[in-house]
Amino acid sequence: MYGGSGADMVREFIRQTGVGAYQGADILKTAPENYQSNIEYADSPMANNLKDAAQVMFSDFGTRIFYTQRGSFDTHSGEVTTHSKLIREVSDAVYDFQSDLDEHEYGGSNLTVIFTEFGRRIKDNGSGTDHGSGGVAFVIGDSVNGGLYGEFPSLAPKDQVEGDMKFNNDFRSTYTTILDDWLDLDAPEIVNGTFEKMDFLRS
Repeated sequence: MYGGSGADMVREFIRQTGVGAYQGADILKTAPENYQSNIEYADSPMANNLKDAAQVMFSDFGTRIFYTQRGSFDTHSGEVTTHSKLIREVSDAVYDFQSDLDEHEYGGSNLTVIFTEFGRRIKDNGSGTDHGSGGVAFVIGDSVNGGLYGEFPSLAPKDQVEGDMKFNNDFRSTYTTILDDWLDLDAPEIVNGTFEKMDFLRS
């Protein structure tokens, strides 16, 4: 707990934050009203979230980063069917979003990054897989040098790390590249260290 002037500072911060939230809410109300598009988004929570992001983006409020997520990939059972449906949903939503960006000529000024919170084990547990290390990330945009970065990890038992795939790209290198070369931010302060950049962005 804070006492004296410290408590006053906290109260003032909370007050200013509240004022900013109200002002932001008022501004965001105008985004759907001003939005026009020929793209018909898929009917899914993720597609709706990306459509909302596009509406705010096209309103030019100055927001630089938008974030959404799709859960349920934690497939400890029924993985084959569930994973296929989830990948289709994500694919359709991202396709619609990128098409919307292109229609509004925002494709060259935006970067879409898709990443997984954690990977899966190599060996199944019956009908699914458990938590594992290693994962995948996709970077999409007109400024991306397309391709596969890194080698597909070996599934041979001798190359595994305690039953997991051995990753060959540190995710912090991906973030460092985006922070430095796209957002023009000081990456070491954010990723807590210096990591080699990758060349998936055009200069």
